[in-house]
Amino acid sequence: MAGDQDKPVQPVSGTSVPRYAGPSTFARLPELRDVARCDVAIIGVPFDAGTSYRPGARFGPQAIRQASRHLRTQFHPAYGTEPFMEQQVADAGDIACNPFNIAEAVEQIQTAATDLLGKVGGLVSMGGDHTIALPLLRAVNHHTGPVALVHFDAHLDTWDTYFGAPHTHGTVFRRAGEEKLFLDHASMHVGIRGPLYGRDDLARDEDLGFKIVHCDEFESEGIDKVVKRIRDRVGDHPLYLSIDIDVLDPAHAPGTGTPEIAGMTTRELVNVLRGLAGLKIASADVVEVAPAYDHAELTSLAAATVIYEIVNLFARSPRRTFTNAATSSSP
Repeated sequence: MAGDQDKPVQPVSGTSVPRYAGPSTFARLPELRDVARCDVAIIGVPFDAGTSYRPGARFGPQAIRQASRHLRTQFHPAYGTEPFMEQQVADAGDIACNPFNIAEAVEQIQTAATDLLGKVGGLVSMGGDHTIALPLLRAVNHHTGPVALVHFDAHLDTWDTYFGAPHTHGTVFRRAGEEKLFLDHASMHVGIRGPLYGRDDLARDEDLGFKIVHCDEFESEGIDKVVKRIRDRVGDHPLYLSIDIDVLDPAHAPGTGTPEIAGMTTRELVNVLRGLAGLKIASADVVEVAPAYDHAELTSLAAATVIYEIVNLFARSPRRTFTNAATSSSP
């Protein structure tokens, strides 16, 4: 970098200001409007009108930001990175969307994310429920084209409708498949478990091109084999990560809308993510944190840590060019 003006603006240091004080942004990062350029933007999408059981994920982004104060962010030994020195990361605030009209909210999220991706290198979106992944994938496709999709979740989210509604958190990847937003030969679900609505659910999911790593396979195969399956599947394609926090066992993430027992541990999840270092990360989302059902910040801290892992994946991803964010502001 040519000079001090080119150096990334870093988060407030925990060695100079106690972590419980300072800015309320994710990991106490600068706001997007305060940086001249941005490689990775963290953005909240506080929308949960697509939930089918327990609502409350609209409060997820702020809970994740609060929990992110726990993080030590200077150096990650698992990646060998200093993620906030090697790239400019900023908090882009929240996307405001209509809580009473799902179709309008989807359009608002898509418009805001598409605009933001014209100014930054990649997004990590904090949900909100999983409905938000559809407009986010549309925005990524606008700039990148179809991507490999790796979806961490207890549930398939490829059902056709709920009570006749086409846009919900359980139908998001059916709609994305119909719109060809992901590469059907390079995409997969990870962490699927539990009973289904019908015998045909798995066959209909397979018709969309997904391969599945069932949660029980972490015990039978181990993390290294799961990572290899994902990497072999994704290959050299741009990768979109979509992580429903209910992929974790409720013991690790009780604060979510549709918890499912016998899930992944936090250790399993972060180690799978670390195994993806070097892939071409396009963007990502972490969704379904519902803090009203949380205990001792278990779920929000897990989500904040996962987002920090993804920021490190961006640092290890093939290098992107900084883009000018000087004239942009939070949505």
